[in-house]
Amino acid sequence: MSDAPRRGRFITFEGPDGSGKSTQIRRLAARLEALGVPVVATREPGGSPGADAIRHIVLSGAAEEMGVETEALLFAAARYDHVRSVIAPALRDGAFVLCDRFLDSTRAYQGSVPGLDQAFLAEVEAATTAGIRPDLTLILDVPSDVSLKRLSERRSADAADRFEKDGDEIFRARRQAFLDIAAREPDRCVVIDASGSIEEIGRQIEDLVLDRFGEEISRLPIRRHGSAL
Repeated sequence: MSDAPRRGRFITFEGPDGSGKSTQIRRLAARLEALGVPVVATREPGGSPGADAIRHIVLSGAAEEMGVETEALLFAAARYDHVRSVIAPALRDGAFVLCDRFLDSTRAYQGSVPGLDQAFLAEVEAATTAGIRPDLTLILDVPSDVSLKRLSERRSADAADRFEKDGDEIFRARRQAFLDIAAREPDRCVVIDASGSIEEIGRQIEDLVLDRFGEEISRLPIRRHGSAL
């Protein structure tokens, strides 16, 4: 899959489970659409029919017995289909693509798994994205105890996916992995304190996005896109 010309903007939302990414994507999408901006809201793993099928396999825990390399390849296959069928076409059409998780989640979750070769992970990453990288990544940061409390209030343990069932130590490691990514790439990544109210966090995100992209928003073609969330 070759690199394609891009006219839209790609904004990813990252952070540990329970940080409120999905809620804030919906708020930002509504705000941008109210301004006449074409928006695609999507997620990973998933976001396309093929990727959603793989999502079920991975989050159910069925892939755990296959080994860490196989699981990483399943995530990569889901991303390849998602980029090819959803993200790249939307960017070509001039849409703002808002994605709940992308490459940084792979780095924070699979990248910290013992025994997974980092060079292998980098090769897989390069093969799946067609050169597409986020223009802006918002890392919603919450302490691990807040993440776990929110998850326990949101759903029962039986309904949680395999990653949401992990304990405090793993949650703390993932949180730190996201913060490390932000420190390495400060031009792309902005850390948002997501322990406040939904409204406060939403206003901060909206202000940040409009400050960074406001000048070009008025020049984007006015077309409505769907949502894969």
